[in-house]
Amino acid sequence: MDILAHPLYLAPIPLYVQLYAADALLVDDVSPFVKQTYRSRAVIATENGSQQLTIPVVHDGGKMTMRDVRISEHGNWRHQHWNAIVSAYRKSPFFEYYADDFAHFYEERDGFLLDFNLRLHGVVSELLGLDRGVKFLSDEVADAAVDLRRIAEPKALETFDGVAQQSYYQVFAQRNGFIPSLSIADLLFNMGPEGLLVLRDSVLAK
Repeated sequence: MDILAHPLYLAPIPLYVQLYAADALLVDDVSPFVKQTYRSRAVIATENGSQQLTIPVVHDGGKMTMRDVRISEHGNWRHQHWNAIVSAYRKSPFFEYYADDFAHFYEERDGFLLDFNLRLHGVVSELLGLDRGVKFLSDEVADAAVDLRRIAEPKALETFDGVAQQSYYQVFAQRNGFIPSLSIADLLFNMGPEGLLVLRDSVLAK
């Protein structure tokens, strides 16, 4: 079975839990883009709690499909995001092993948000050893897929009961407690390849 989801920026862990149990990711590249969602936002854990990272986009206020949304290069968001990630995870067990895999995303310029998100997804999947195919809704029929597009909405994710997410080591857990449903980057930098076992155990606990 495939799962149907929006292409998200360093997607929340619950999406990857669902993907672990799936055959492939069916990407909705045709629905209208919605601001203030995980399409362009990721949440990481810092010393002071969770922090949102938001990618600015070029948007004229009208309806645009996700595949047509361009990243805005105004401001210094790439530098700010990477600095925030380094500050949050430089003391994590696996940051030094994976930093180079991510750093170049914040140095290069990607025209489209869809491409940027999917390239990051590819790196995450490779590092986790999560070998799942990627398909596009514009090319497929979604009848056979589990629809998880609601995970893109922060409020919906807060009440999402599709996973029993297992806790794992977090750098600042002693200070902030365990924070669930963060970006997949949090799991990767803290747990490395064993992050795949966290996904597996979360599936088994459902």
